Amino acid sequence: MNEKGADRVLALFADARLTPTQRRIAHTLIQHAGAAAWLSAAEVADLAGVSQPSVTRFAMALGHDGYPALRQLLREAATASPAENQDHKPDEVQHAVRRESANLGRLADDLTDPSRLTEAGALLAGSRPLPVLGLRAAAPLAAYFGFFAAKVLPDVRVLDSGGTLLTDRLEQARAAGATAMLAIVLPRYPREALDALGEARALGLRTVVITDSPVSPAAERAECVLTAPVGAGLVFDLHTAPMTLAMVLLQAICDAVPEETQRRLEEFESSAVRRQIFVP
Repeated sequence: MNEKGADRVLALFADARLTPTQRRIAHTLIQHAGAAAWLSAAEVADLAGVSQPSVTRFAMALGHDGYPALRQLLREAATASPAENQDHKPDEVQHAVRRESANLGRLADDLTDPSRLTEAGALLAGSRPLPVLGLRAAAPLAAYFGFFAAKVLPDVRVLDSGGTLLTDRLEQARAAGATAMLAIVLPRYPREALDALGEARALGLRTVVITDSPVSPAAERAECVLTAPVGAGLVFDLHTAPMTLAMVLLQAICDAVPEETQRRLEEFESSAVRRQIFVP
């Protein structure tokens, strides 16, 4: 398949919200499009290492009645014969990375009006302690935010595990004086994260959510919603824009309490030098 043909195949899946298994199928079709466009659903399943029903569900997730309809589109996109070198792989990795650049551009455009960000920063800066919720895919991002937030706020509590202990920790934070919570809720949206947002509001906590879309199920459960698109070009999501938004939000928190921020940063630097934390 030539480069233009590969781009057309990529375009069939570029904006679809797919599960990791479905992305494996998409990548298999892209990488082997010269042959896959003429294979049955069972043969594609064998090539991708998934079940045949998974291939059918994949086609239906793209809006088709079944795999034959999708295969017809693949045939139209393929401009080379099936005998073409099947080891040729369109550069879907570069395509995915370039889409992340576009996602950052969309985020920058959304921040043209900083009012929501400023409101969220002030809301979270005033909460002592500050609970930060992030479950499943969002847990590393919550931990990353919490690591740096703890340098400027006295009590940051990262909530990265669910179950009944999650409710306990929310109640404990509220009893300790928390007035607001930051929740990072990313696809595939964990039910426990959505439930936790409801519990937080029932406890009287004001909620700020970082999520991927204004129509995310987390958006309707939050007082203040900040969005950043999630990259879906690889088997697993790319969280470049949400991570950037989280750090921009932390900047807004610092701007809301500048004197305290400066004092705590200076205290940390003095402590770091005394304990020789970092290599010169």
